Amino acid sequence: MPPIRDKFTIHSRAVVCQDVELKGDITIGPGTVVHPKATIFAIAGPIVIGSGCIIEEAAIIVNRRKEVMRVGDNNLFEIGCRVECPSVGNFNTISTRARVHHTMRISNYCVIGAACLVVPTDDETLDDYTSIFGPAAERRSWSGRGRIQEADLRLKHAEYLREMLPKFNRLRRGDGA
Repeated sequence: MPPIRDKFTIHSRAVVCQDVELKGDITIGPGTVVHPKATIFAIAGPIVIGSGCIIEEAAIIVNRRKEVMRVGDNNLFEIGCRVECPSVGNFNTISTRARVHHTMRISNYCVIGAACLVVPTDDETLDDYTSIFGPAAERRSWSGRGRIQEADLRLKHAEYLREMLPKFNRLRRGDGA
């Protein structure tokens, strides 16, 4: 297997801290915030992260498949989560210490609860507005009420981070350096 070639394309409006671990072909969209100590590995195929995403400390995003891993817009990856699924839609929340296996595809407005382990045996797509919660990874459908307020809160959160992180952390620019 040939060595992984690093190629980072980081949008000028994205905030990516210097001590983020990046490996492989990674594209980060406008307005996305990547906290220090986050890890993004494109092992087999590239990773494309959309706009307005927040990737917190110790979050791990890995692509083990040859296909492009697409992460949509305005997703929140909380502290210590691990995501290996080949596609993530828009406005999803992956909570603290949650793990999502590479056989799962996430649609839009889904919530994976804290410390949930989502490991389907066959390829599966999570329906829109699905919440996974509890130690047994139970599922429930969400009505969508409050999604506009949540989107506004997420945008305000990202705006605050784009303002504050550069004050206390060095930032990384693209070019694969």
